[in-house]
Amino acid sequence: MNKIKQLFNIKYPIIQGGMIWCSGWKLASAVSNAGGLGLIGAGSMHPEVVMDHIQKCKKATDKPFGVNVPLLYPQTDEIIDIIINEGVKIVFTSAGNPAKYTALLKEKGIIVVHVVANKKFALKAQAAGVDAIVAEGFEAGGHNGFEETTTMVMIPMLREIVDIPLIAAGGIGSGQAIYAALALGADGVQVGSLFAGSEESSAHENFKKAILDADDGDTYLTLKKYVPVRLIRNEFFNIIHKADLEGSTREELMNILGRGRAKAGMFEGDLKEGELEIGQVSVNIKEIRSVYKIIDKLIIEFNITASTMKEKSDF
Repeated sequence: MNKIKQLFNIKYPIIQGGMIWCSGWKLASAVSNAGGLGLIGAGSMHPEVVMDHIQKCKKATDKPFGVNVPLLYPQTDEIIDIIINEGVKIVFTSAGNPAKYTALLKEKGIIVVHVVANKKFALKAQAAGVDAIVAEGFEAGGHNGFEETTTMVMIPMLREIVDIPLIAAGGIGSGQAIYAALALGADGVQVGSLFAGSEESSAHENFKKAILDADDGDTYLTLKKYVPVRLIRNEFFNIIHKADLEGSTREELMNILGRGRAKAGMFEGDLKEGELEIGQVSVNIKEIRSVYKIIDKLIIEFNITASTMKEKSDF
């Protein structure tokens, strides 16, 4: 049996990315109900909001779901306590030391997965005792690795050095991409951009339209020296990217970034001065669809690809 399906007790080895301002309880429960693993994105939530989304998600699905917790925020301890008290059984951690909470969470019977972008943190996560690793490639939206390693390079690279289940992320927008990821050694995939532009996503309709309008080269990785992040090019991007190229200090860049840019762009729909985080695969997203239709299409494409590749097995 597929290791990811077995680990999470889900129908398909498809995990929804825990994206800030997009991954509320409606999206997470819809993905879980459709046979994948839905994740509530705690990165854009205060502790009381996380609790509210967990409670609503429990009412909306009887299937497994989890919470994605970036470890760089000051209220992380409180969020971890809420997750434990609310009986959440799956936690994805990112943007921090995997050893910080893994032992505590596993002691409480919680499955722990950590997101990595290089060999060093893959080995560190495995040593910390996580149950699986998400290997996120350069193509992914939002915050990214300094190494700029692509998913197709990272999966076989990490498969050689870790024994635990491996989940491919970054550029996964079709059944063909899922097939390729599994062929390279992944046990499952994490899908972000497709779900960010879904009907159930909590993203603003303006941002969803921007995803549909994104063309070849419209997303770009900036702030590479400090906090690499892939954004849609807009007025805000042009300002901060120019400052970055001209050698601005971290403090100067943070002043330009200010507060609430991601919320303004993705949740409130400010397409000029907001931060618009999305992956390269947005170029292939042509319509806003329900989660059920997205997953159904992925499975159909995967099965067609598997059949086609079987016919080409004499390559």
